[in-house]
Amino acid sequence: MGLFDRMAHMHPLPSIVVFNQLLTAIARMKHHSTVISLVKQMESSLGIAADNYTLSILINCFCHLNREDMGFSVLARILKLGFQHESAVLNTLVKGLCLRGKIAEAVNLVDEMREEGYKPNQITYGTIINAMCKVGETGLAIDSVKKMEDANFVLGISSYNTIIDSLGKQGKMAEAREVFDMMIEKGIEPDIFTHNSLIDGYCRSKRIDGAMNLFLEMPSKRMIPDVVTYNTLIDAFFRVGRPRAALELLHKMQACREHPNLHTYAILLSGLSRNKQLAEAMTLLQEMEDTKLDLDIVNYTVLIDAMCGAGKLQTAKELFYSLSTKGLQPNIYTYTIMIKGLCKEGLINEACELLEKMDGSGCSPNSITYNTIIQGLLQHDETSRAVEYIEIMVDKGFSADETTATMVVYLLSANKVDKSIQEWFQKLL
Repeated sequence: MGLFDRMAHMHPLPSIVVFNQLLTAIARMKHHSTVISLVKQMESSLGIAADNYTLSILINCFCHLNREDMGFSVLARILKLGFQHESAVLNTLVKGLCLRGKIAEAVNLVDEMREEGYKPNQITYGTIINAMCKVGETGLAIDSVKKMEDANFVLGISSYNTIIDSLGKQGKMAEAREVFDMMIEKGIEPDIFTHNSLIDGYCRSKRIDGAMNLFLEMPSKRMIPDVVTYNTLIDAFFRVGRPRAALELLHKMQACREHPNLHTYAILLSGLSRNKQLAEAMTLLQEMEDTKLDLDIVNYTVLIDAMCGAGKLQTAKELFYSLSTKGLQPNIYTYTIMIKGLCKEGLINEACELLEKMDGSGCSPNSITYNTIIQGLLQHDETSRAVEYIEIMVDKGFSADETTATMVVYLLSANKVDKSIQEWFQKLL
């Protein structure tokens, strides 16, 4: 604002080009309301007429403020003044409509503006296709591509990639391959993102062989798999219970001098843990610590959960109580997993102490935490203590989950609790 005021007091006044540069800078800082105010001041107080570029900036600001209606008013002014037809103006309005989910209106706008002499470009159609895919309308997106091709309009690779990626996430691999073949027929060379999207789609559909076939074809197409390619496949092998294949692919990755990143190691740690390869997971964790990788609480929580599930409570406890020395604070999931592990091994007192410590450390227990401790207490016939936690849980606005409710119903039906305790259990139900 200070610079604008200084410019406003210059004699002669700076040109509209200079004002546009300032307005553009302010818009990039996301001060959209300020830009609108300054344009009004520039025109009314300084007598400087906005040009096509100024009005384009104005439309952009209105769209960012979810005021497409005002954007259309500015567009009408552009048409009335007979300014040169800039595709950037159309693209801004199309993007604004699509961000608000008004895809049909965006399509209609493109059709109408084409009649006014505007020429939609790859950005225009790419924006609409991306919006269609985001709401799952991949069929409409494919139809749009075919119509554009029939009109001899060549789309860019990003539009094809968007459709392929969306279809892959929906598990529609036959349609994804169709679009893949379509782009090749049009002379558009698939890139690494195209291949990664297809591989991810195959993996999501648990069609690992299809993913590997595409992976093995990549070198013949002069395509080098990147860390995303390897991470996707390694994770998929773990998810279908093939840890050995996952590790073999890791070794291939390293042999090809593609360096694993932190996400790779997180996949490995989680995958080994899920597949009960706990010795390998602990070795990997040690390697990650030795190489000073930036491990977070999620990495340790996954391993603690696996150790508790495998009955290796002592190892889980050592990991848990070492977190503070690593500068990490257990989160609600870490605490709940540890409490469940302690209850499972019958260490009820320790589980209750950990719950109190959790609450005192600023990490408030949630419904899952309370249900976990209550179930542990009930399993070990600690009904009186269970009632105490039921009271706390209810007071905090939480309720019993299905497992807790079933356990309580069983205790009541079997007359395993006295009447004074039964009334507390009624609160739980």
